[in-house]
Amino acid sequence: MDYPHAEKACELFAGGMNCAQSVFAAFSDITGLDGEFALRISSSFGGGMGRMREVCGTCSAMFMVAGILYGLGENFTHEDKTAHYKRIQELASRFREKHDTIICRELLKGLSVTSTPEPEKRTAQYYKVRPCIKFVRTAAEILEEYIAENPQMHAVNAKS
Repeated sequence: MDYPHAEKACELFAGGMNCAQSVFAAFSDITGLDGEFALRISSSFGGGMGRMREVCGTCSAMFMVAGILYGLGENFTHEDKTAHYKRIQELASRFREKHDTIICRELLKGLSVTSTPEPEKRTAQYYKVRPCIKFVRTAAEILEEYIAENPQMHAVNAKS
């Protein structure tokens, strides 16, 4: 399978965007969101939500894209909500299959990372040591595969 969104996500990350921004904005062509708006709305989720090292920003971005494409609006049933949460858990499970966890601090175990609000400078050394681009690629590939497997729902769920 070809992964153009994963390539775009990696380019965005290498260009200085955070992990969540990289994945979320890479799918702007599918979500219909303006690129700048996509970067702004996802900017808070980098570093495991504002560098608190909680859920990996790449996973948060996957879940946000899934919400736009398959999520629930005002009118939904209990079954619809259950199906959507199942979808999110499946995406998380696919990520865990490759990296054992969706938690940022666990993904970065062994590296000297902090949860201070100041982001690390993006230097050649940063990119050499940090595995984050690998997580960016994984999340974007999982999302591309999921969308390809579930195209019937991907026209921004017609329940609006």
